[in-house]
Amino acid sequence: MTSSLEISQRFYFDAAHRLIRDIEAEGSRRIHGHTYHAEVAVQGSANPATGMVMDLGLIRLEVEKVRALLDHHFLDEVPGLGIPTLENLCAFIANAILGFGIPVTRVSVWREALGDRCDFRI
Repeated sequence: MTSSLEISQRFYFDAAHRLIRDIEAEGSRRIHGHTYHAEVAVQGSANPATGMVMDLGLIRLEVEKVRALLDHHFLDEVPGLGIPTLENLCAFIANAILGFGIPVTRVSVWREALGDRCDFRI
């Protein structure tokens, strides 16, 4: 039987942003910050020689590079991010991790305190 496994690495980052929108407009337009949580997942079969889909240590190394791009930054000024929404954060993280050679299949970003979440599946 062929099985598909998903392994993942979670991380968090603190960052500020502004957001122009019609609902909750006043608070969103001011510079404010959040603690964001993110998870990067890779799916596949375990390699019989290693017993792993992929070495989580390798994923952690690349995740730390992405975290450094976002943690304690003003998201409006992060090159390539665009409008600092959860959706764009998911896409940004996925593209960065893919660019580092990790075959990511899912990226999730959420703000625990607010209950907001976005999942990006590849």
